[in-house]
Amino acid sequence: MTEFLLVFRRDNTTKEEQPSPEQMQAAIKPWQDWIGGIAAQNKLVRPPQRWSAEGKVVRANNLVTDGPYAEIKESIGGLIFVRAADFDEAVEIAKGCPVLAWGGNVEVRMAVSPAENS
Repeated sequence: MTEFLLVFRRDNTTKEEQPSPEQMQAAIKPWQDWIGGIAAQNKLVRPPQRWSAEGKVVRANNLVTDGPYAEIKESIGGLIFVRAADFDEAVEIAKGCPVLAWGGNVEVRMAVSPAENS
């Protein structure tokens, strides 16, 4: 199994894009369920030392692109570290992320040893 970084992003540049307190409260349970499901599969891990420069970005409707290419208007809302067999499995895990329902995206990067990145 390999370790991957999942970074959650969404547009937070305008007041209209900000969720209401009620929306934020309603979002808690889907996040708890998603992360709890990852933990129940023993795929939630502590952060390693380094990440590769290459990755994938998962957007709504299962759109997966090479990346990461963060837009200036996007901000990081959080991150977790997961264990998966390969990039494909890590991307499948990312497709369940609740941030996608909010118009956000998930960046997926694989951990690399310091020797591989020098």
